[in-house]
Amino acid sequence: MQRMVMRIGAPLACAMTIPCAALAADKPTIDTGDTAWLLVATVLVLMMNIPGLALFYAGMVRKKNVLATGVQAFAVAALVTVLWFIVGYSLAFTDGGALNSVIGSLSRAFGAGLQGSVHDLAKTVPENVFLMYQATFAVITPAIIAGAFAERMKFSAMMWFMALWLLFVYVPVAHWVWGGGFLGAAGVLDFAGGLVVHLNAGIAGLVCCLVIGRRQGYGSEYMAPHNLVLTLIGTSLLWVGWFGFNAGSALSSGELAGSAMLNTHISAAAAALVWMSVEWASRGKPSVLGILTGAIAGLGTITPAAGYVEPWAALVIGVIAGVVCYWASVVLKNRLGYDDSLDVFGVHGVGGIVGTILVGVFATRFINDVNKGQPVGLVDGNGGQILTQLYGVVAISVFCAVATWVVLKVVDALVGLRVSRDEETEGLDTALHGERVQ
Repeated sequence: MQRMVMRIGAPLACAMTIPCAALAADKPTIDTGDTAWLLVATVLVLMMNIPGLALFYAGMVRKKNVLATGVQAFAVAALVTVLWFIVGYSLAFTDGGALNSVIGSLSRAFGAGLQGSVHDLAKTVPENVFLMYQATFAVITPAIIAGAFAERMKFSAMMWFMALWLLFVYVPVAHWVWGGGFLGAAGVLDFAGGLVVHLNAGIAGLVCCLVIGRRQGYGSEYMAPHNLVLTLIGTSLLWVGWFGFNAGSALSSGELAGSAMLNTHISAAAAALVWMSVEWASRGKPSVLGILTGAIAGLGTITPAAGYVEPWAALVIGVIAGVVCYWASVVLKNRLGYDDSLDVFGVHGVGGIVGTILVGVFATRFINDVNKGQPVGLVDGNGGQILTQLYGVVAISVFCAVATWVVLKVVDALVGLRVSRDEETEGLDTALHGERVQ
C-alpha cells in the first residue's frame, strides 16, 4: 500500500511543482537594498517640494503673499499625485506601441497591473515604488514654475494650469527622454532631470511671466524678500533632498548612486561660493539670497550630469553654473526687462541647458558605461554627444514654449489668469485665501 502511494504521489508532486517552479522563475528578483534606498530617495524628493520649495519660495516674496506662495507647492503636490496615479505615470512610462516614440499607453492607468511587477528601468524594485518615486519628480516640476509668476496669478488659474501642463507637457517630455520615446532613442542623456525637470520648468516659467506680464510696480517699488530665514531653511531642505533626486536616479544603491551623490554635493558647494564671490565683487557685499540661489543653480546644473561625470568635472560644472546662472538671473533679466519673480528661468532653465550640454563634454564610460564600452562624451573621445544633447535642448525648449503658451491661453479663456489690480495691491493671502501671517 505504501509503495502504491509513493508511485502515485511522486509523479503528482512533480507535476504540481513544475508550474510553481515556472512561476518562481517568472517572478521579478527584488533587491531589498535597492528598494530601501529608492523608498528613502522618494521621501527625500517629496521633501524637496513640501516643505523645501514651499519655504524657499515663501521667504522670497513680500509678506502679503507668503501664504499664497507657500500653499501653491502644497496644492500642486496633491493635485499632481492624483493625476499621476490616474493616467500620468502610464502615459509617461509604458510602451505606447505604434505611438511609443511620442507617448505611452494606458496599461497602468489607475495603477493597473502594478502588483508583483517591475519596470524595465528599475528591475530590482517593485514597480509601485518606481511609480511613487517618479511621482515626486512630476510633483516638483510644475511647482518650480510657480516661482516665475509669483504674486500675481489666480489660485484657480494656477490649479488649472498645473493640471493641463502636467498632462500635455511634462508627461510627453518624460516619455521622450526616459520612457522609451524618440529623444532617449536618439541617445540624449539626462540622468536625473536637467531636461525633463529643470529646462522644462524654466522654459515654462519664462513663457508664463511673459504672457501674464510684470507685477505692479516692478522696477520701481521695493519688492525685497520678506523673510530670508525661510528661504535659507528651504534651500537647506532642497540641498539635502537633492541627494534623493540625483543619487536616487541610479535606481539602485550601488556605486553609481555614490558617484551621483558626491557630484551633487560638490557642484552645489562650488556654485554657492562662486555666485557669492561674483556678487561680492560686483556689488560690494555677499548677500544671503545670493549664496542660497547659487547653491540651487549648482544643484540644478549638475542634475543631468550627476551619474555620468567624474568629481573633478562636477566641480567645473558647479563653477560654470555659479557664473552663468548669476549672469542670466541678474544681468540678462534686467536687460530684457521680464519679471521672472523668483528666477525660475535664470536658475532652472539656464542651469538645465548648461548642464545638459556639459553632459556631452564631461560624460565618461568610467562612471556610467551607457554606450557599452564606447566613448560617451567629449572627454571620452565622443564630441558628437554635444550635438545630441543640443538636439534634446532645442526639441524640448520649442515644444515646451509652444505648449505652455497654448495651455495659458486655454486657462485664460476658462477662468482668467491674473488677479485684479486691487487684489494684487491687497496681497494674495487675504484676497484669495482670507488669511494672513501675523
